[in-house]
Amino acid sequence: MNNEIIIEKSLWKKSWKWLLPTIMIMLFFLVRLFLNSNIDGSLTDIAKAYSDNLLYEKAIEKANKNKRVLEVIGQIKPIDKLAILEGNANYSNNNNSIILSVRIKGSKGKGKMNISADKNGSEWVYKKINIRIKEPKEEIQIVFDSIGQN
Repeated sequence: MNNEIIIEKSLWKKSWKWLLPTIMIMLFFLVRLFLNSNIDGSLTDIAKAYSDNLLYEKAIEKANKNKRVLEVIGQIKPIDKLAILEGNANYSNNNNSIILSVRIKGSKGKGKMNISADKNGSEWVYKKINIRIKEPKEEIQIVFDSIGQN
């Protein structure tokens, strides 16, 4: 009778010869996918919009003065940082122009706010601010001027 304990090799020791190359190939393709995609540009744009509070605070201030917005959505609450991360932001013109879409919540409802603005010094000049609502399906124009003045 043999009383020796049989120790089996771990899964890693048994399969490292095929598992390691498979992981390396997958990492290679993930890095290539990331480098070839346009994700990096949109991530930096969202990060810039995330840090630029004045951009959307002034837009909300203007929207909260609109009678129709107050009737349908109510007083718009400040935009939370998660809403900025979920939204879309595209900077252009050396980061002096932006097109931004972000979700908003009001005291009566919710919707999406679209902003188009140009930076003049440290101030944003809004070319377009509109709010899209699903129920009732409606688009409210807050600012729509080719010069950028309200």
